[in-house]
Amino acid sequence: MTTQQPDRICILGGGFGGLYTALRLSQLPWEAQKPEIVLVDKSDRFLFSPFLYELLTGELQTWEIAPPFVEILANTGVRCLQGEVADINTDEQIVYLLDGSEIPYDRLVLALGGETPLDMVPGASSYAFPFRTVSDAYSLEQRLRMLEETQTDKIRVAIVGAGYSGVELACKLSERLKERGRLRLIELSDQILRTSPEFNRTTATKALEARGVWVDLETKIESITSDAIALEYKNQVDTIPVDLVIWTVGTRVNPVVQSLPLKHNGRGQITTTTTLQVVDHPEIFALGDLADCIDADGKQVPTTAQSAFQQADYTGWNIWASLTNRPLLPFRYQHLGEMMTLGTNSATFAGLGIKLDGSLAYVARRLAYLYRMPTLGHQLKVGLNWITQPIVDNLTE
Repeated sequence: MTTQQPDRICILGGGFGGLYTALRLSQLPWEAQKPEIVLVDKSDRFLFSPFLYELLTGELQTWEIAPPFVEILANTGVRCLQGEVADINTDEQIVYLLDGSEIPYDRLVLALGGETPLDMVPGASSYAFPFRTVSDAYSLEQRLRMLEETQTDKIRVAIVGAGYSGVELACKLSERLKERGRLRLIELSDQILRTSPEFNRTTATKALEARGVWVDLETKIESITSDAIALEYKNQVDTIPVDLVIWTVGTRVNPVVQSLPLKHNGRGQITTTTTLQVVDHPEIFALGDLADCIDADGKQVPTTAQSAFQQADYTGWNIWASLTNRPLLPFRYQHLGEMMTLGTNSATFAGLGIKLDGSLAYVARRLAYLYRMPTLGHQLKVGLNWITQPIVDNLTE
């Protein structure tokens, strides 16, 4: 009697969508044979991206916000592969990696996240720093240290984009650089945090003003050079000297995903059904930045970490349901509010009928994110460190 091969679930991308889907799948009750779960990511670490800013101020360390996959996935039965996707044959159901290896699959999860497009403006790809990954944070840290070690009395920083990422960076960097910092936030639209709750926008505006961050609204970037940025405002171009340009605008779907013979929207995102399955390919699930998803209530799901976190829960359940002949659940997005950090010991939170700012919001944000860290083991390790670190610091002062 031949034993049947277990089903293989291949998850591409180890961000919020991919990793949390893998963890969910590993916890579900598989009656017969548990499927083989393979997680592929080009990095060897998971990144808890909302805390990336805290690396620049030294508030958090890499191990807290970017634990290795091996550590998180120990004892889960999930196999982790470090590699980059070269191509996917959706007819044959095979994933090809750049190193030549092949992964046949029964279920595929596309959770490759987005990339920062740096080719929108001349000079951006050569001189602007993106801020999306741990290595981006390291490169930026290196550049900042170099500038801090020079004799110049002013360090001039231009941050492109006044969404959450740009505003959070501006606040963190102004605190790091203190009176040496000359920060400029450049935004194409007529207001900062255009899609955010009014309370967060007002609180953030005050925080930027208090830190002396210059905000350029309705301003377009013409070009970037090694030491200057050309800005267009009301048809007039000004060239301003800068020491550092950070780019936080836009997100682009991975080219491999864009080239797949699946249904896409105009931005290259993959169209899914309410059960997060790809149209005409029920064996493929898509979530996070690369998915164009309308939920069960007909609402467009925003491409945020919060959405990916919620989608992962449903994706895990629906893959399990599809392999165990159970009904699949349509995704229902719950907007749980929006949080942002506004420097050390300050934040803002709006949602669920609550509005918080200052140090109370800072603590609430920390706790909310601690609760969302991938495993109980990591939560305990980080939480314990947060409790003991201030005590150690006080004792050593």
